[in-house]
Amino acid sequence: MENSLSMNTVDYDKALFYTYTSQWDELIKLMVQTHDDIFSKKIEHFVHAYKYGKNLREIDTKLHSLFLYIDHALDASDHQ
Repeated sequence: MENSLSMNTVDYDKALFYTYTSQWDELIKLMVQTHDDIFSKKIEHFVHAYKYGKNLREIDTKLHSLFLYIDHALDASDHQ
């Protein structure tokens, strides 16, 4: 249990790094490889908005949603 939990936290750290450094290809690879389905979907929504979104507000909303999920997941992993 603890091993899979630490693997997930590494995924969240990677996502933060990839968004900060604009490594979109790596973020997409992470989206496919992660075992967290909700996390994967949050990445998918952000990447789609970033690539095809018509306005900055939509992109910002999806990015904020991704960050909130990462924060929630990391907080939940700290309490286990």
